[in-house]
Amino acid sequence: MDRNGHRDVTEVPFRPSVGAPPGAAVLDFPGLAARARSHGLDVHAPMRLAFHQLITVRSGMLRCSVDFTEHELTEGGWMWARPGQIHQFRSPLGAAEGAAVLFPPGYLGTATAAVARLDRPASRSPLVVPEGADAEAVRGVLDLLEGEYRTVSGPLEAHVEVVRHLVAVLVLRLAHLPGARSGDTAASEAFRRFQRAVERDYTRTHRVEDYAARLGYSVRTLTRATRATAGCGAKRFIDDRVLLEAKRLLVHTDLSATAIGERLGFPDATVFTKFFRRRAGETPAGFRTRASGTRH
Repeated sequence: MDRNGHRDVTEVPFRPSVGAPPGAAVLDFPGLAARARSHGLDVHAPMRLAFHQLITVRSGMLRCSVDFTEHELTEGGWMWARPGQIHQFRSPLGAAEGAAVLFPPGYLGTATAAVARLDRPASRSPLVVPEGADAEAVRGVLDLLEGEYRTVSGPLEAHVEVVRHLVAVLVLRLAHLPGARSGDTAASEAFRRFQRAVERDYTRTHRVEDYAARLGYSVRTLTRATRATAGCGAKRFIDDRVLLEAKRLLVHTDLSATAIGERLGFPDATVFTKFFRRRAGETPAGFRTRASGTRH
């Protein structure tokens, strides 16, 4: 916690586990806590991850937050925190039993990354609960992955590739569960391009017209594609991304509201405050005080 009472966010790169095969980490919850300690991290502190983190609970309950949204993970559920998101365990890891699979961007092959949509920011809930045959399939893949990760059989190069392929199978299974899919229509291609453009340029422009012109679509096409895929209009999608970053900066930095507004592309503090109040229902200062006071 800094001098102004804000919780510091630790930027966490992917580091290979000592003595483990490179490229990914497959851990139970005690192992995840031990890994954090070995890197000088508090496993329950807020962290901005530079890697994918898949968490599943086998028994008990685990509360987590991803980008200021609280989630309760119960038996059979999976949480997928993606690179750049702020993740925090909000209940003790010891209260549940489960597994964590960590891997950095670029670990999986190009075809797998494309089919699983790994290159795009998350636009849906990070929480999924497989059911029926899907649940059995996901459990089977995780069991194989954990067994292979723990035991090196044969040449190390083969072991590394088997782990990589099993992680790919797990990711593909989870990415295409009901509720995790974003749709594969022609409209979703327009949305994917729009989403990438927003992630790149949301601090420079908040206008749908600017994105439409740069991407070669009409405003109507972007709005329709975004509504079909993300469940909201294009303008709302842009504003949601701006609001998320504003909340991150308010809670986890000591930048003034004026400086945050400037960083996010607002012409002055008044316009930023008006935007934030309209979207969040309170002022930036009010949100900062409330959020800093409730995070522990």
